[in-house]
Amino acid sequence: MTAHEPRTLQEAIVHFSNQDNCVAYMVARRWPDGVVSCPTCGRTDVSYVAKRRVWQCKTRHAKCQFSVKVGTIMEDSPIGLDKWLMTMWLIANCKNGVSSYEIARAINVTQKSTWFMLHRIREAMKEYSAPLSGVIEMDETFVGGKVKNMHKSKVPQGTGFSGRPVGAMAKTIVVGMIERSGRRVKAQVIKERTQEVLSPIASDNIAHGSIVVTDEWGGYNDIKFAHEVVNHAETYVRGNVHTNGIENFWSLLKRGLGGTYISVEPYHLIRYIDEQAFRYNNRVMVTDAQRMSRVMDNVPGRRLTYAQLTGKPGATPRPF
Repeated sequence: MTAHEPRTLQEAIVHFSNQDNCVAYMVARRWPDGVVSCPTCGRTDVSYVAKRRVWQCKTRHAKCQFSVKVGTIMEDSPIGLDKWLMTMWLIANCKNGVSSYEIARAINVTQKSTWFMLHRIREAMKEYSAPLSGVIEMDETFVGGKVKNMHKSKVPQGTGFSGRPVGAMAKTIVVGMIERSGRRVKAQVIKERTQEVLSPIASDNIAHGSIVVTDEWGGYNDIKFAHEVVNHAETYVRGNVHTNGIENFWSLLKRGLGGTYISVEPYHLIRYIDEQAFRYNNRVMVTDAQRMSRVMDNVPGRRLTYAQLTGKPGATPRPF
């Protein structure tokens, strides 16, 4: 980050109000060596058209003129960079998230457009980090409304699968893992909390030689790691054996969902989890400006169309 770039929200508002500053901010992260290349053919001897803030590739092909948005989550968006960057700053640095209605009022666009913007930014907040190592706490939780608030026609009946209580049958299951040493977290939505589901997730996200700490739930019995168990019917802490770290993350996640977003469809829940996990993993010794910059590092090369987001027929399906 150069000295003239914003470090606080007030500075960001002033800095990003200038479109040339927005372009320069994105260019510095998309092409850190200063050499702008055509996203279609890769040619580097492109010329900048300052009046329109686009580049002209000298090879004649489709999309030979391109802006800094092309090949990013912002591609094909008519909303200006000033509004995009301010929205990124807010969602990256608001501890409990920020609603689409609030952003819509702040930047003067429709709520539907802001909702789409926020989901595209969450796509950039998704992290593909190395497997967790050391002592790993693993736990699952249920996300959803309370049975007492449901209409009687929607109250689930029976005990459900895998021993799920009645109150959890209408909720979505989320499994999470937290690394005690690096304080990194990974979480995802799952269909059932069985051994067949939980064991592969642990193998894919935890490094060999790690120690996994869980509660007494039987779905963890088959994981291929050194395994410590704390029985919550007896105690919550047994020496260094506890799941308080991942429980802390669940508290932050549910506080954001219940207090800011109010109601989240299960289909979109994974993106809200990615958002909270990003802020959690970038909370220690990281400034607001650095957190914003880390979101920007993931903006190029990722696309999320409205058809993909809403699951329309013909769109590329998103893994569960």
